[in-house]
Amino acid sequence: MSTIAPSKVTGAAHRLAALAEDLLGGPLPVRLRAWDGSETGPADAPVAVLHSRRALRRLLWQPGELGLAQAYVTGELDLEGDLAQSLRTVWAAQRERGLRPPRLNPVDRVRALATAARLGAVGPRPAAPASQARLRGGLHSRARDRAAISHHYDLSNDFYALLLDETMAYSCGYWAVDDPGFTPADAQRAKLELICRKLALKPGARLLDIGCGWGSLTLHAAERHGALVTAVTLAREQAAYVRERVRERGLTERVEVVCQDYRDIKGGGYDAVSTIEMGEHVGDAEYPAFAAALHRLVRPCGRVLVQQMSRGPGAPGGGAFIEAYIAPDMHMRPLGQTVALLEQAGLEVRHTESLREHYVRSVGAWHHTLEERWEEFVGMVGEETARVWRLYLVGGALAFEEGRMGVDQILSARPGPGGDSGLPMTTRPWYEGLERL
Repeated sequence: MSTIAPSKVTGAAHRLAALAEDLLGGPLPVRLRAWDGSETGPADAPVAVLHSRRALRRLLWQPGELGLAQAYVTGELDLEGDLAQSLRTVWAAQRERGLRPPRLNPVDRVRALATAARLGAVGPRPAAPASQARLRGGLHSRARDRAAISHHYDLSNDFYALLLDETMAYSCGYWAVDDPGFTPADAQRAKLELICRKLALKPGARLLDIGCGWGSLTLHAAERHGALVTAVTLAREQAAYVRERVRERGLTERVEVVCQDYRDIKGGGYDAVSTIEMGEHVGDAEYPAFAAALHRLVRPCGRVLVQQMSRGPGAPGGGAFIEAYIAPDMHMRPLGQTVALLEQAGLEVRHTESLREHYVRSVGAWHHTLEERWEEFVGMVGEETARVWRLYLVGGALAFEEGRMGVDQILSARPGPGGDSGLPMTTRPWYEGLERL
């Protein structure tokens, strides 16, 4: 005779699991616990906890990735235990069992509403969380791009100083050696030096750093290589931060910081142009013009280095969660498509290097800091934003780990007279001694 109370057998978790399994086309990859205390699903599966009926109402209005993300960042939904392992298990089960994302047809919607009504979860659409981006204007207009960049990068310099290492480099590091003593800051310095070597920077060389962030590459190129750098960013907080670091280090004669759109950069003739994880923000339709600008701004025989994230041919864009909370309007494409666009602009692509596994470790280091100093982050930006970043960093690391996202350095040259590229025959010296910086 069953020992489970009848109220539990017909509890919210059981009703929801039956509905979800029909919509997904297979058994739930999680154990489900609902607000009424009912629980169902495999005992060894990650435990998803619906804390309130509001979470269900949110998923009815916004089924799929974005609705789940909204419920998570508001605390209406939780995954118990290690979030990364839970997501890894869920995604693996989804692939292996062929579960499909819910796309509610009229019949499915009626069934879902009937279940929600029985559970007392029917109601008006919940407001989007405060941390979700709210952009206006035409896609990739100057004003909208400025707002998109501000949403992410103007969170506060103090937030990023707490999250990142002392280099303030917010991009994939280069783990030159597999040594526990090689720190995230070491990996960032190795990455910065590798970029400078690929660009052949030397004293007096003119570098244009488009999307300079908090100035890690700008400062490294000016201090260690004597380059004359024009640093460009759309984020006012970043520009103020870089100007202060330039003043502190006595580099005002070598560095100019400009807060403007890349489309407004005048002049040209730079010896080198860098754009580190900025091309994802340009937009799909606008990328040919961006590539043309890179060609226009560098001199003949000059070099262009693009470090950029990528996604497979079946999943362009940034994804619903990232585009709503982290990087609105971003667009990632396969590496080959970016290479083709650079070539179409007249640049000769000379070298590509995948850093995908390096990003797993880089993002993992940021996530470790977030969890280790969780209360400080919550006190600084609030729990909702801290949960946004937890989900972003965990999900991002897994995307790179499983090959759903990549990141690459693409080195190009603007051909000179007679097709001269200005590049050496071999690239071995680029990598010598990076572990000792």
